[in-house]
Amino acid sequence: MRKILLLSDTHGYIDDVICRYAAEADEIWHAGDIGSVQVYDTLEEIKPIRAVYGNIDGREVRLICPENQIFMCEQTKVWITHIGGYPPNYNPKLKKLLQEMKPDIFICGHSHILKVIYDKNLNLLHINPGAAGKHGLHAVRTMVRFEIDGKEIKNADIIQLGKRGEIN
Repeated sequence: MRKILLLSDTHGYIDDVICRYAAEADEIWHAGDIGSVQVYDTLEEIKPIRAVYGNIDGREVRLICPENQIFMCEQTKVWITHIGGYPPNYNPKLKKLLQEMKPDIFICGHSHILKVIYDKNLNLLHINPGAAGKHGLHAVRTMVRFEIDGKEIKNADIIQLGKRGEIN
């Protein structure tokens, strides 16, 4: 069993609350718009991290993070990217690949809108953890944590970090 902390759109911001939740996980997954290498390094010091770059990420982040991460966690196939869309309106360049690759979980960020949707057509769980950073149009900073046990995804929790403008 693996405990996962999923976040996105930190936009260069990290605080003690994010770090505290990260310390409780086995792995940290970041769905892009990290914003700085310092955020990545801080998370990596806490637990192993899998991350992708987002549209605001510069050269330094893009050198250490790919555009896509496709991997197995336990017996669950995971795909993380930054701009993915939502069921059934996925990013057109990814829809055919989703049909071919058949991930069990498809994760993206970008919209700053937290959504967890089961896509019956592609037989996958789509997760967007919202935005954990202070910049953007979101009202509340959010992350998601869950466990993967073999092929089972369980104990999912939405973590609300407070209003976007608040500092913890």
